[in-house]
Amino acid sequence: MLPAFSTTSHTETAKRLARKVSAFVETEIIPNEPLLAQQGERSLRLQSDLAYKARQAGLYGLFYPLSHGGKIASLEDYLLVAEQEGRTEFSQAIFASHTALDAHMLLKFGNEAIHEQFLQPMVSGDALPCYGMTEPGHSGSIPSLITTTAYLSNGYWHIDGRKWFISNADRATFMTVLARTAGKETALNQALSMIIVPAGTPGFKIERQLTMMGHSYGQGEVSLTAVQVPEHYLIGTCGGGLDLMNKRLGLGRLLRAMNWIGLAQRCMDLMGARIHSIRGKFSRLAEKQLVRQHIFNTYQAIAGARELIRIAARSVDAQNPDEIAINAAKMAASHALCIASDCAMQLYGAEGLSDLTPLYGINRIARTSRILDGNDESLISSVGRRLINHYQHHAVYSFD
Repeated sequence: MLPAFSTTSHTETAKRLARKVSAFVETEIIPNEPLLAQQGERSLRLQSDLAYKARQAGLYGLFYPLSHGGKIASLEDYLLVAEQEGRTEFSQAIFASHTALDAHMLLKFGNEAIHEQFLQPMVSGDALPCYGMTEPGHSGSIPSLITTTAYLSNGYWHIDGRKWFISNADRATFMTVLARTAGKETALNQALSMIIVPAGTPGFKIERQLTMMGHSYGQGEVSLTAVQVPEHYLIGTCGGGLDLMNKRLGLGRLLRAMNWIGLAQRCMDLMGARIHSIRGKFSRLAEKQLVRQHIFNTYQAIAGARELIRIAARSVDAQNPDEIAINAAKMAASHALCIASDCAMQLYGAEGLSDLTPLYGINRIARTSRILDGNDESLISSVGRRLINHYQHHAVYSFD
């Protein structure tokens, strides 16, 4: 059954798919979470088997472009489905929700060769993308500090540099690399470009896997040494990388935020289960004011974040992305997940700190959400600056 957060504003297609995804998560993924969490060969095989089942059930790549197998055109509509996908931390690869961003970027900004060589194999499940933006030694959110270089010679891009904290680095078949293609004297909005590099290209090397909070999330560090790829592997236009980066970040933040809301809802449901369990009844949890405050704070955070995501999604659907709305939504979803996971762990006590529940793993994700895809401090500074600048020219900020 879908949570009470679902509304009648969504299409029947979205509601139907959300119900199917919810049932698949509850029956196929959640019972297998302990094995999926082990991260060995058995875990990978199980993940692959579940992805095949999801494809057979018509639930794979639901937010891919409609021309490439997707079934939902509206980002606002996808919110209803993404929440259900996000109720488990293992669903992104199983439902291919983590590659939807690359599918949209490659379709919109890639040429015919890119569509044929990378996009189509990816949506067919035969290729896996990764994205190389962040570099060692400085903040990935400051594009002016990008040091990876690429220059064009004799029909080939020659690329040198290093990237890290790259999701799927160990399994990806190709990487979209953000590189500097012009000198420091060139304006930044004309100095960066995005270029595809197949993982098997000479000079492409996975240097190491990176753990976060003692856990592997498939993050890695990659070096590119005298790498050469054909000129037509350029995405968009030469020098247009900053604009592509911003478009990618905006959509990516919303897609991730939608999944985080699903995880927050899972935590709230676990709180409800704990309160009404035999142990919860024995401890009279339902009668305790602080327990009521925990579940109220969780509900309030989730409900507020969902509406902020909805507002931001509408701006993207209207082809007029609102960066203030997108960044505020990302932070609200992160905040909601942090509140929900922390409150749930308090109710479960020592059990919530163990592997007996999914809460410890969710709590790790909650903490990383305040840093990945833009840390809190950077986003607060960016949104605050934009709001202050707004009042240089306007007396009122309209929320419509």
